[in-house]
Amino acid sequence: MDEQVLRSLVKWPNVPDCFGWLALDRRGQWRMRDEFAQVNQLPGQAIEHVALKEFISRNYASDSQGRYFFQNGPQRVFITLDATPWVARIIPDENQFLLITQCQSQLHPIAALSDENGNIYIVGSIEHVVYQGSGNDQFTKEYSLSVAILHDHDLDHFSELAKLHDEACSFGGSWNWRGKQLPLDPIHHKELATRFNFVTTPSANT
Repeated sequence: MDEQVLRSLVKWPNVPDCFGWLALDRRGQWRMRDEFAQVNQLPGQAIEHVALKEFISRNYASDSQGRYFFQNGPQRVFITLDATPWVARIIPDENQFLLITQCQSQLHPIAALSDENGNIYIVGSIEHVVYQGSGNDQFTKEYSLSVAILHDHDLDHFSELAKLHDEACSFGGSWNWRGKQLPLDPIHHKELATRFNFVTTPSANT
């Protein structure tokens, strides 16, 4: 998290939180959602400004309730999640591949999940900022287990890595990641938030 952001929290500690105005879509785009977009349940306008996107990514964090937010100076802007708190891309790196999130952090996978709509989710460890308590200085950077939806542009690549098997009323298999066979298990998309402790639509009451 930026030092100037932490300093602003000390200087202005009581700025009201903001809800509903910023969203993360399933392709990793940050979207501004004005009142019209919120009332009409529209996705909002994708943010294209490179410096602003980088600022949001550097100051992206979560709290103990599983709500994800952008610390915009002294104001906490809670984020509506289309799918999961993270969106992953498969990125080539020399002679191997990496899983990189929308915040340019690396995801270290241990498993994958597939839902009823054909979405793939990567389960693994991600380093990110966590707000620990009520004090303005209680931010820590730590690795934790989380889940990222795989960008749909990488689904074909993932299918090349996967070995599937069909069972009665189920679906699963494994996938090869950098020489290791990792599990690929079924999940219903409505189970994700509870299983991985995140809130898709934060509010002052959650």
